[in-house]
Amino acid sequence: MNPERWKARERARELARQSLSKGDALGWFEQLYREAGSDPARIPWADDDGHPLLLTWLASAPRPRPGARALVVGCGLGEDARALAAAGWTVTAFDISPTAVEWCRRLAPPSAVPASPAAPVAYVQADLLVAPESWRRGFELVLECYTLQALPAALRPQAASALASFVAPRGSLLVITRLREPDEPAGELPWPLVRAEVEALGALGLVQREWSEFQSGPSEPRSRHARARYEAS
Repeated sequence: MNPERWKARERARELARQSLSKGDALGWFEQLYREAGSDPARIPWADDDGHPLLLTWLASAPRPRPGARALVVGCGLGEDARALAAAGWTVTAFDISPTAVEWCRRLAPPSAVPASPAAPVAYVQADLLVAPESWRRGFELVLECYTLQALPAALRPQAASALASFVAPRGSLLVITRLREPDEPAGELPWPLVRAEVEALGALGLVQREWSEFQSGPSEPRSRHARARYEAS
């Protein structure tokens, strides 16, 4: 990990510790984005083009039908949302941080295919734990990338239930997360998940259709990642 990314992660951990000590598990996200001052190098999870494990999945996935809706959870700076839009999805992307949402709206859409520009992404400020009721079973694809692992363990079941509720019948929930063994310490934020935490989605009306593990990540060579897809009945 480069020094700037490491410094950004340490600052995120410091803000999270301060926020958690006050009984606020989520307030640190907005503080981090405000402090960044429009400098993406100060956001530890920022990617230029979208998460590599999303991009490889999109490369082999069928193109969505016209108008098919995708929801990006905890969109950050919007890279994954823009990648999905470029792949043909009609995208809604949300983040709990209003500063992050405004930042996304300022960024230009991708121009990889000039003859077929991607549809604009609808960026919305929202809280995963109290999301709009209108989103219930409303999306053919829901992308969860690193959000669960940024939440304390006590909040993850509620968050997982919300994720499952967004998926339309026969739609998919795509999960990308760092992974650890049950006997490994959770360490510091971002807290890697154990496989059982991800597979608990199967008790929420979803069926696991894909599971892949990767022994190295894009920014942390010694990390383990999982990419899983769950389908709603």
